[in-house]
Parts: sequence; C-alpha cells; structure tokens
Amino acid sequence: MTLQTRPEPADAAGLQLDAYLPYRLSVASNAVSRLIARAYEDRFGLTIPQWRLVCVLAEDGPMNQSALVSRTGMDKVTVSRAAQGLIKRHLLERTENDRDGRSHVVALSLEGVRLHAEIAPLALAYEAALISGLDPSEVALLKRLLMRLQGAAGVLAGETSSPA
Repeated sequence: MTLQTRPEPADAAGLQLDAYLPYRLSVASNAVSRLIARAYEDRFGLTIPQWRLVCVLAEDGPMNQSALVSRTGMDKVTVSRAAQGLIKRHLLERTENDRDGRSHVVALSLEGVRLHAEIAPLALAYEAALISGLDPSEVALLKRLLMRLQGAAGVLAGETSSPA
C-alpha cells in the first residue's frame, strides 16, 4: 500500500462490526464457501482451492502457476498444494512450459474434464438456490458492485492502477 492510496483513519468509536462492510463480505463469503465446500468435499473429495483450479482450467485452458495465482486470487502455496493434490488424483496433468523451460503448465486430464462436467451443474444449482430470493436485476447489481469493490481493493493495495 502506498502513502498516496492509504485512507485516513476514521473515528474508531464509529466502528460497529455487523455494519462494517468488509466484515459482512467476509462472513457471507465464508458461509457460502462452507456450504459449497461440504458438497464438493463429501461428493467429490475436493477442497475449495482444488475446485477453483478445476473450474479455471476448464474455462481458460492450460496455465502456469503464476497465471493460476493471478486468476484465482489465491496465494502460490495454496495453488501449489491444490495442484499437487489434483495431480496425485490424476485430475491434472503437468508438463514443462515450452515458453521458458523453467516453469510448468497444468491442464485438466480427461478424468478432470469429466469431473468438471459432473460438478458444474451442482455448482450452478447451488448458485440458483442462493440467489433465488433476489430479483435478476439485484443479482446483476450485486455482481457489478462486487467487481467494483474488488477493483477498489486492488487499487488500495497497490496491485492495480486507478481506472481513468
């Protein structure tokens, strides 16, 4: 975080945790992640990081670890551990990166593709159940606002530049 982007401290007496947006986002995210994690763990033996890698690779194709870290928002250690677990289960294949010869590229194996095809409808059903009480316009607004908050967090952390 740079000094130019660091916000000024506010009055601590005004902080009420249940009304504090970062707290609400975290609690909501954890509740949704726990719900979905139980389904993936129980039915498919996958952790959330492993599921994220499977989804990203199914959607975007083969990637190196750096690209996976960037795309998933997870740290290098989490991505590495998730990939290793998936490789051991023969859901991912790892090959040398032809571009640099030092890193590796991972891709879904045929078994990984099959697993994704089986889990994706379940993921969509959970999403539909979660948002069933919301109007489609509210869902669209929520998605836009979350993207804006993610972008603002990246700017404050010095990871991205402020939009022009």
